[in-house]
Amino acid sequence: MVFRRSARRMRWLGCYRLGTVWKALLVFVVIAFAGQLLGVIFNKSWMQPERPHSLYALPSENSHGDSLGSCQPHTHIMFLKTHKTASSTVLNLLYRFGEERGLKFALPVGYQFGYPLPFIAHRVKGYRGPHVAEFDIMGNHMRFNKPEVEKVMPADTFYFSILRDPVALAESSYAYYKNVAPAFRRAKGLGDFADNPYKYYDPRLRNNHYARNLMWFDFGLDYTSNFSLGLVKRGVAAVRRNFKLILISEYFDQSMVLLRHALCWPLDAVVSFSLNARQQMPSGRSGWVVKAAAPAPAPLALTDKQRSKLREWNALDWHLYQAFNLTFWQDVERFGHSRMESEVALLRTKREVLTRICLRDGGRPIEASRIRDKTIRPFQSGLVKILGYELQSGLDNATWEACLRMIRPEIQYKDLLDLRQFPQAQQPPAAAAGGLPLKREPSILRTEDRGGKRLVEKDWDGTILFRNQSLEQVDSKVRLR
Repeated sequence: MVFRRSARRMRWLGCYRLGTVWKALLVFVVIAFAGQLLGVIFNKSWMQPERPHSLYALPSENSHGDSLGSCQPHTHIMFLKTHKTASSTVLNLLYRFGEERGLKFALPVGYQFGYPLPFIAHRVKGYRGPHVAEFDIMGNHMRFNKPEVEKVMPADTFYFSILRDPVALAESSYAYYKNVAPAFRRAKGLGDFADNPYKYYDPRLRNNHYARNLMWFDFGLDYTSNFSLGLVKRGVAAVRRNFKLILISEYFDQSMVLLRHALCWPLDAVVSFSLNARQQMPSGRSGWVVKAAAPAPAPLALTDKQRSKLREWNALDWHLYQAFNLTFWQDVERFGHSRMESEVALLRTKREVLTRICLRDGGRPIEASRIRDKTIRPFQSGLVKILGYELQSGLDNATWEACLRMIRPEIQYKDLLDLRQFPQAQQPPAAAAGGLPLKREPSILRTEDRGGKRLVEKDWDGTILFRNQSLEQVDSKVRLR
């Protein structure tokens, strides 16, 4: 279903028909409305000195679409952050919601929970045993392992995740992990890989999981068995059993509406900007900025036949996506199409207002090297440049800080939350059972060349890894410069 943009439907935005007095009144209402969106009316004294007030801090008198009645917002949340599915944007929502309310995050010692190894509870910083310390929100990359997650998170935790069409995911994964996955590194382009994946793919090599059924892998499902409909059925059943909601990346705005109702959150809490994007490309179906490039660079160009081959190659992901895409639209049907259309329109209107207030260049993402504030430059990896944003100049302190939360890259945001939860540097906790020091299992995300030769590889947290096919590593704990 195509949801029409709210700007074409909501006459009150058509100020060209209004007189001068009404135009002035409308500007005042929009500014006040934006203040509520920015969240500056919340009490943040627990984490920072009080900021000067401004017009942006005035509450809106029109809160239509925000209130969900008497239900209480969920504050115990586990988000399985799948790879290349717009999950960085979802994590930003969780970071903002938790930060504004003083919630406690289950954070990894580095930047991922031992990925690609299955999650274990001792990967959580500050973990001292099952439910010794209570955590509210968990959302960094992991390979899902429900029994271990349950040792960390409360019994009433809301579990959710997000899926993406496997062909679009393959395009993004190839671009991002080209120098990481051996199967991608050897191929001339994604089309070349799709034509004969077995020529390049060896399941025994580290990081080749990025090249096949990546979502299935992230959900912790059986990755070694040969494809069968029985295997698919068991995997889908396991995801349904463990997760209360599965979002669909291609319908991001509709997903946000379903999520906010499932969590009993105000609509403002799920308004966002696209993060970790490669290129801005509006989708005709959702209006969301996704990570697919258009037109695709030559290494990512695909024919229809190659797209079909990629679906066959990622058959487990394709069946998983189809099953939960169907469930998603059944949820929309129960929610009500007209009601969904109305809330999506309001969400997009709020995003447009915030874009004008917060972002330079009309909200157009720019290359990291052009972002003057080096502390908000996004992490770079792969064939293409990851884009970020610059804030408008002249914002008051409270507005600037609220806008900054919406564009702060994932790695920097995690560091900030880590510093606030653990203000004094501490060593990784010892494993409770055996007393052994916790060893990080890094996931390689960057390679660096020296004189044309690739000598080292580094994890997100700067761990240097000497690469070879036997998976040996050196954990030298050197921070990236």
